[in-house]
Amino acid sequence: MDIVLSLVSLTVTKVLQFSGLVDKRDALRTRKMEEKALEVYDVIRSIRDPEKPNTLEELDVVTEKCVEVQELGEDEYLIIIKFSPTVPHCSLATLIAGNLHFRRNPLYRGRH
Repeated sequence: MDIVLSLVSLTVTKVLQFSGLVDKRDALRTRKMEEKALEVYDVIRSIRDPEKPNTLEELDVVTEKCVEVQELGEDEYLIIIKFSPTVPHCSLATLIAGNLHFRRNPLYRGRH
């Protein structure tokens, strides 16, 4: 599935480049942000659920699509992580959010 999404993303990017709607610089910037989002996802997907023996990835609490990285400046990024608790009234949602905040890639720690 991940390979298919990457191929679709690459195909859409190439179509936009050939049509002239997006220049190469924007495409490179977009690709860079996607790679950084995958770096963050690789770190947070292994976090264990506080009440279950499964990871957040296994429970579909976090997915690759839930991580977005935006460039604010040179070496300065905004990392947005959207997660879906297993139940709407999850009492541990704030604990999960704290874990997501703490466990993101050490490369980004201290840069909010």
